[in-house]
Amino acid sequence: MTIETLQSICHKLPGVAEEIKLGEHLCFNVGGKSFLFTYPDGVPPSASFKVPAEDFEEIISKEGLEPQPYIARYKWVLARDISSLSEKEWEHYIRQSYRLIADKLPGKIKKELGL
Repeated sequence: MTIETLQSICHKLPGVAEEIKLGEHLCFNVGGKSFLFTYPDGVPPSASFKVPAEDFEEIISKEGLEPQPYIARYKWVLARDISSLSEKEWEHYIRQSYRLIADKLPGKIKKELGL
């Protein structure tokens, strides 16, 4: 699994933009809100994504996944090694995180993005 694969998955979704945050995190946004944080320079590369509140405990119990420090209360999950998930799993989690963020955008922004 590579950062480029995650990048490719993200760019299949409408209205996605990339941004560098905190100096070294490649983030993927929709409507100005992040739905995936990656740390490409980490060894191994890592990534964080949002999950539904009702699924959080089950997801963080999986091998390789844990609560994201500082923002776990918002149901963000950290994959310390992006290779701990398959491409199919990444597609699921990225789409799910995208939808959770996009659904909370104001109507005007959704309309502008064609969501």
